[in-house]
Amino acid sequence: MEQSVITRTVTVAPGRFAPGHLGELTQQIPFEMVDAALAASGRVQSRIRDLPARVVVYLLLAGCLFSELGYGQVWQRLCAGLDGLPLATPTASALTHARRRLGPAPLRALFGLLSGPAPSTATAGVRVGGLLVCAIDGTTLSVADTPANHGLYTTQPGHHGGSGYRLLRLVALVACGTRSLIDVVFGPTSSGETTMTNQLAEHLHAGMLVLTDRNLTTAALTRQIAATGAHLLGRCKANRKLPLLGRLPDGSWLSLLGGVQVRVVDAEITIATRAGRASGSYRLATTLTDARCWPATALVALYHQRWEIETAYLELKSSILGGRVLRASTPKASTKRSMPCWSATSSHGWPWPTPPAPNPASTPTGPASPSPCTPPATSSSRPPA
Repeated sequence: MEQSVITRTVTVAPGRFAPGHLGELTQQIPFEMVDAALAASGRVQSRIRDLPARVVVYLLLAGCLFSELGYGQVWQRLCAGLDGLPLATPTASALTHARRRLGPAPLRALFGLLSGPAPSTATAGVRVGGLLVCAIDGTTLSVADTPANHGLYTTQPGHHGGSGYRLLRLVALVACGTRSLIDVVFGPTSSGETTMTNQLAEHLHAGMLVLTDRNLTTAALTRQIAATGAHLLGRCKANRKLPLLGRLPDGSWLSLLGGVQVRVVDAEITIATRAGRASGSYRLATTLTDARCWPATALVALYHQRWEIETAYLELKSSILGGRVLRASTPKASTKRSMPCWSATSSHGWPWPTPPAPNPASTPTGPASPSPCTPPATSSSRPPA
């Protein structure tokens, strides 16, 4: 039987810089970007060693992708496609010294180059009514059980004995349409989500619509988001008392939250699953106060996009980490080394379907308006009693 053979020629860096070619990762994070991060952080090597700084950066990124392997095996992955080249065979201790010599600064600089809304040709779910749809939420990650980590991180108490490993709290600002990271902050679990969210405010600006869960839709955050020119769409706690300033034709009503005028939408959500139907009440508050441009039903449907940040966390914790703890044994390393890899690999989200564009002749003056759409679950809007 005849066979055809297809060969592919790949140009690699010369000499000691050859390791680091890792398929898609190298395409998303080219050598020039890594070199720029090294230059910006002042970590370019003064002399060429067997493990140049650029190669060590790719070693750390590959360590995030192959978190189940030791760094010696990760090194083998970096060199797997370079047969025939005279490559270094560093020991485990040499790899450790190289990582410590590099430090976290180049990874922070690389994250700064990678973070932000990913460019995308798709429009569905990325922007709605001209606004970039984003979400803020927090999660926790398990860190390695080492004395250095014990000094900063604590275990999480619970009704079933609490967490076995000490935890790191992560709060991120994510673009929902692409699930790409715009910014992220870390800290021990003793730092609350609301406190850490304040550190993300510098990355908010006009043209954004920020979706928040009920624990983050606070008076302080509402003021902070409004001051940046961004808009808020967040779920409120059921026991929050909001003053009634006026009713609107679509059943929503005007109120104040943190001294900022907001529009409140009370919705009954019903979902149907194989186990049956379940109903619940949602109260949403938004700074999009024009009910003609932003109908209540469209806002209820739009709020479902907040779950895209939960899917992004799933990619990090289950797909990339596979349920394992962060491999770093010190707080500085554990909070810096996985984020550039996550930022590079989480920029290919599934778009959220948006309704067809409204008829321009019927669009009122003001921001671009999404047409009323049907959410995945049935909903209705009702004013407070």
